[in-house]
Amino acid sequence: MTTNTLETLHDVPVLRCAPEGPALDSERAALDLIGDAMGQGAELVVVPVERVADEFFRLRSGVAGAVVQKFVTYRLRLAVVGDISAHVEASDALRDFVYESNQGGQLWFLTRYQDLDDRLRR
Repeated sequence: MTTNTLETLHDVPVLRCAPEGPALDSERAALDLIGDAMGQGAELVVVPVERVADEFFRLRSGVAGAVVQKFVTYRLRLAVVGDISAHVEASDALRDFVYESNQGGQLWFLTRYQDLDDRLRR
C-alpha cells in the first residue's frame, strides 16, 4: 500500500503522493487522490511525475483535461513534480499548456520539490 503524506508548507496543507502507487491516468484516479486529499484536509496535491501516465502528457487523449477539471471542481490545486522535458520537447501544445498552467495557481509543473517550496513562499 502506498502512503500519501500530509505536510504543511508555508501554511498550505499539502498531500505529497509517494512515487509508487496507482498512475494518475483517469478521472477515477484523480477522484481517488482528491478523496484522500479532502479526507486529510489538503489544499494542494503533489504528484511525482513517475505516477503520471504518459497519456496525461498527450493532450489529445483528454486525460489531462479530465484530471485538471476534477481538481478545479473540488477546489484543490495540483502540482506535478519531476522532469517532463522529453514530453514537452515532443509537443508544442504541451509546452504551451505547461507554460500557461505555471502562470496560474491551479496546476503547476515543477522540476524539483524545492520549486514547490519557492512557489508557496511567494
